[in-house]
Amino acid sequence: MQKRFRKRCAPLILCLPMLILTGQQQAAAQGQNAPAPGWWPFTQPLKGFVSGRQGGLDDGRIDSGLKEALRIGTQNAVALTGRSNGYFDNPAIRILMPQQLQMLETTMRMAGYGYQVDALIQSMNQAAERAAPAAAQIFTDALSAMTFEDARMILAGGDTAATDYFKAKTSNQLITAFRPVVEQTINEVGVVRQYKDLIALYQSIPFVKSTAFDIDQYVVSQGLGGLFHVLGEEERKIRTDPTARVTDLLREVFSR
Repeated sequence: MQKRFRKRCAPLILCLPMLILTGQQQAAAQGQNAPAPGWWPFTQPLKGFVSGRQGGLDDGRIDSGLKEALRIGTQNAVALTGRSNGYFDNPAIRILMPQQLQMLETTMRMAGYGYQVDALIQSMNQAAERAAPAAAQIFTDALSAMTFEDARMILAGGDTAATDYFKAKTSNQLITAFRPVVEQTINEVGVVRQYKDLIALYQSIPFVKSTAFDIDQYVVSQGLGGLFHVLGEEERKIRTDPTARVTDLLREVFSR
């Protein structure tokens, strides 16, 4: 039995030095450090297998970890934008006068109507903050529809891969949900009236051109942009800041 084993293994044993030497020569030719003698042919497939398994985490743990991170991130984003002055007090997402109306703003401030301009800006931010909570259920539904493959791609993606995923999956639904809330709030806080009054004052100035603008659509667009910005910041924290991983599952999945 031992003789037959040695006879069958002899060709493999004789080939091992050649395989090792070939691996070292290839590594040297590519400018890499030569692998440890005797291990190169076997460690490469093992290394690829481990990295492909995301550090040994199975699909279930990755999926659960991603969903927990996104659940926490979306809750924080909605809470931060939906609170009083959630938009106005955050310079990164504060809604300003649209670019198309910058001439109007400049002219009205020079004419002494800066207070009216500021009131309109404040009202637009109020409308966005009141609409933000409408995103909570839509984000929850998107999480439920996420697949294992989605989770793996998000985990391996950039600092805002999950936010980008949500943008692709929920933007149309969010626009539909935001629009009626924004329109109602705009009427309640007087945005339309303030805007119309401002336009009337502007048009009373000699030699100015008439201005038409969809203020509702602008607030919806800026409101969603601000919401996704904050969501991206929350996601980045969980990926890069260990103190933001507030559960054991988050620490397990993101501390790779």
